[in-house]
Amino acid sequence: MHTIARVFIIGWDGAGNFVTSANTPNLDRLVRMGTFDFQARTATPTISAQCWGSLLHGVAPDKHGLTNDIASSRTYPDDSPYPSIFRVVREADPAAVLAAFSAWSPINGGIIEASVGVHKVSMRDRELALAAAAYIREHPELKLMYVQLDLPDAAGHRHGYNTPEQLRAIEEADEHTGFILDAVEQTGLLDDSLLIVVSDHGGGGADPRDHGSDHPLDKTIFWGCVGPGIGRGVSFPGTMTITDTAAVVIRALGIEAPAAWEAKLPERLFAETSDPGWSRAE
Repeated sequence: MHTIARVFIIGWDGAGNFVTSANTPNLDRLVRMGTFDFQARTATPTISAQCWGSLLHGVAPDKHGLTNDIASSRTYPDDSPYPSIFRVVREADPAAVLAAFSAWSPINGGIIEASVGVHKVSMRDRELALAAAAYIREHPELKLMYVQLDLPDAAGHRHGYNTPEQLRAIEEADEHTGFILDAVEQTGLLDDSLLIVVSDHGGGGADPRDHGSDHPLDKTIFWGCVGPGIGRGVSFPGTMTITDTAAVVIRALGIEAPAAWEAKLPERLFAETSDPGWSRAE
């Protein structure tokens, strides 16, 4: 059994699986190192608060109840039966160093609980990535970091999804991700860290400049991870969901998942070898 000391989640908002058409050298390197699914599925409706809420809280939107308006106007209840991954880690380890760097501020203000001692930063993408990298260098003992980059979604709304303009924004997200990866490597954390890279939704299915539908262009995302014990090139059958991310994070950190979560752990994800078989645990 390989030991994972910490988890990094890097989210590319609105990138769907359009990353396959962009020049993304940092992501490509991670793909070669780990296991990725470019036909993963996100939550319904395909809207940021609902999708990031499902990733962070391990349940579908009908249970966590988050919408963009709700996340923008109120804090997530501390006593919810659907705790975030941050609350679960905090309850298991009161001294854990937890951090959330989000370009879209409602994630920090309304999706992650206010009372669990998460270091929260919201600023524009490039500055955010540089700040996250600096935090890693200053706090190598950290346990869980979530980073949300917003430029791909902003470009999709402005220019259309899977357009040359959006692909350029995806390439910027890759560059910014590189700042974070550099910090992880330069501090010697790569060998015992799990890195998850994921998008929350795509776009352009029902409206070239919007998302929210169940059209495959909106619903299909990329999801992947790299870390100790993770096989290289494990084949997913396209049934990985954004909600399952929560189960992967908690399993990596050796913590029991809340019974109320719907997140399922990919059965062979943590296999010692790159067994091509893959199924969802019951």
